[in-house]
Amino acid sequence: MLKNYLKIAWRNLSKNKTYSIINITGLAIGLSCFLLIALYVTDELNFDRYNDKAARIYRINSDIRFGGGDLHLGVTSDMMGQLLKKDYPEVEEYTRIYTSGGSKMIKKDNEFIHEPAVAHVDSTFFNVFTLPSIKGDTKTALNEPNTVVITRSAAIKYFGSTDVLNKTIETDDNNKTVYKITAVIKDIPENSHFHFDFLFSMKNVNYQWGQLTSHNFYTYLLLKKGTDYKAFEKHFSKYTTDYVLPEAKQFMHINSMEEFSKAGNKLEYTMMPLTKIHLYSDRSFELSPGGNIQYIYIFSAVALFILIIACINFMNLTTARSANRAREVGIRKVLGTERKELITQFLFESVVMVIISLVIAIVINYFVLPAFNEVSGKKMSLGSLFSPYILPLLIALPFLVGLMAGSYPAFYLSAFRPIEVLKGKLRLGSKSGGLRSVLVVFQFATSVILIISTIVVYRQLNYIQNKKLGFNKDQVLVLDGTYALGDNINAFKNEVLQMPGVLDGTVSAYLPVANSSRNDNTYSKEAVMDSKSGIDMQTWRVDYDYIKTMGMEMAAGRNFSKEFGADSNAVIINETTAGFLGYKDPVGHSIYTFGNNNKIVPFNIIGVVKNFNFESLRKNIGPLCFRLGKSTYSISFKVNAAGIHSLIPQIQSKWKAMAPGLPFSYRFLDDSFTEMYSNEQRIGKLALLFSVLAILIACLGLFGLATFIAEQRTKEIGIRKVLGSSVSGVVMLLSKDFLKLVLIAFVMAAPAAWWFMHKWLEDFAYRINIGWWIFLVAGTIALSIAVLTVCFQAIKAAVANPVKSLRTE
Repeated sequence: MLKNYLKIAWRNLSKNKTYSIINITGLAIGLSCFLLIALYVTDELNFDRYNDKAARIYRINSDIRFGGGDLHLGVTSDMMGQLLKKDYPEVEEYTRIYTSGGSKMIKKDNEFIHEPAVAHVDSTFFNVFTLPSIKGDTKTALNEPNTVVITRSAAIKYFGSTDVLNKTIETDDNNKTVYKITAVIKDIPENSHFHFDFLFSMKNVNYQWGQLTSHNFYTYLLLKKGTDYKAFEKHFSKYTTDYVLPEAKQFMHINSMEEFSKAGNKLEYTMMPLTKIHLYSDRSFELSPGGNIQYIYIFSAVALFILIIACINFMNLTTARSANRAREVGIRKVLGTERKELITQFLFESVVMVIISLVIAIVINYFVLPAFNEVSGKKMSLGSLFSPYILPLLIALPFLVGLMAGSYPAFYLSAFRPIEVLKGKLRLGSKSGGLRSVLVVFQFATSVILIISTIVVYRQLNYIQNKKLGFNKDQVLVLDGTYALGDNINAFKNEVLQMPGVLDGTVSAYLPVANSSRNDNTYSKEAVMDSKSGIDMQTWRVDYDYIKTMGMEMAAGRNFSKEFGADSNAVIINETTAGFLGYKDPVGHSIYTFGNNNKIVPFNIIGVVKNFNFESLRKNIGPLCFRLGKSTYSISFKVNAAGIHSLIPQIQSKWKAMAPGLPFSYRFLDDSFTEMYSNEQRIGKLALLFSVLAILIACLGLFGLATFIAEQRTKEIGIRKVLGSSVSGVVMLLSKDFLKLVLIAFVMAAPAAWWFMHKWLEDFAYRINIGWWIFLVAGTIALSIAVLTVCFQAIKAAVANPVKSLRTE
């Protein structure tokens, strides 16, 4: 029986080549998109799941509000983990990651190399996270100071081998500390929320330990089996009262955390499961750019819709051509074939077609996966299709899609009455198109939603790139690692300023882009700080030329000046801070903060800088102030774009002369700004890609239907032409019904698209408005594509010689 089904299926595929090609092509493209998105979604959902104890690992997050300044951090104090382990038996282990500075210079062959993927971690790090060792014992590797664990890639890069135990590396920290390599681990998996090549001992961190109100450490807890983390979170309020409050009382008048909260402030700690960090966390100072669970939902829906569109093509073309198989059904029923056997036959044909399409889809993905990886920022391989997560889906896909696409045609065709069929009374095809019309509407409605979404995403990205930010990000050359110049840093800056094409320069690592230095401090309007007078704000250490180099503008007062010696105790605030302070003119007033030994120090406000966006445009501008101070990690130069290519070699030559053996590292500020939105840019490209493919699949189906309708009405067209109908009249006759369906699809899709994109834009504090013209453009695109698709076949039928279609009559 199976052999017979296979023969019939192959005969029908061979007999109707055009429709078979359209069906298989549409299904193959749909399945290819579905599998690509499945790979992407699976990779995103499996972040950090390589850890054996992933289900019991949690990161502690901090949420702080003080005087209107909000901080959402993924870090805590250095003491929190050990205090929680001491007080609560539910904590099996804790570990910390410290990344202050963000990078190190490591010596190789008498030259230093800039390494950004470095961190200091506790000796318990490998008890919490699963990072298999190649050489050495990770359980004891970081027990002592001056020890380091490196990855396989780092070992190969610096020594050409993984056999490096007890060898040493020299760094630029703490007077060129030499670290002994005590273990080599496998490279940290790509789907991890942190990526380090060098893990140094925490005992080498130069830090003022025991500050419970200072948050600089990523703290992870490994809870014992059976512990409910939500229930454990309730202990944090007691931790705050027992440990944080006594320290806070040393520098501000506060009696209880209740009093602190009633004044509109907040200090809350929460726990985030390790496996949710990548997709659900968007906090300041994340260890790596995160994903977004919303995009997972969106792309999962897109994958499903594209597959449904491909299935609709199959259903439409199969039911449209039902008349061609009606006689076969009638004869087989007369000969005694039961309906269930016919249903089985038709479903079998559907499954066979899906299997062929699936094989083609896998071949397509083999060639397009590298390009897809480039767009999506992934490193996926085709072998991932056969992973435990996707292989079951891959096996089930032909049967699921075969049933979904073939069920309606199977039941529809098998229901024909043999007497009506054999007497020629059955008239199908274009006359029984109610369901086909609904399905075409669904196809194009989905396509219109994707078109509108793509336009909105690209407009928002364009808005971000062109918005006035309050500073000038263009033609700003940033040199990193300049602290290595030591006392020569200002001399180097002055030498570069003498070069043609260099306009201004500033020494500061505090830049208005992500992954730059940040520091928040608490200030007060009054000399005595309490829970009502305090305000938490970013405090940036800059030099005299910072505001000018960054193209910022003063709203009131003046910039720092060497002519005023008292500026060492002066401060420039932004407009947000001025609003919180409430002064009509804040210039001349003082704000207070804590200096050494927790003594109150006054700072005179000498100016107000106009607000500028120093974080993502997803966030509102928070309170910030500038103070004169050293921050030597970076030097920024405002340069002339015309001579930039000749200027960089000149600066590099000067660097080599003043910092021999140290790496020369540079970037442009606008590139760093763009990187802040790399995730949105990838999403925009993927949305565009899948929009095009969805429209292509929908048009394949529309083309097939138009071809069939033209065939069904060949004699009618011939008669109309003989009676004087024009080509344009015939084209309109064949096209108008399809175009009506596309218009209906647009009317249905527009409100849904507006709602979806309105919700997406809500994540941005600064966003575009969704103008009416976006819907007009999307509708025009969809209608134009449909017109071209249908009219091609309609014109072909309209210009055909009517004699050929009528000669058989």
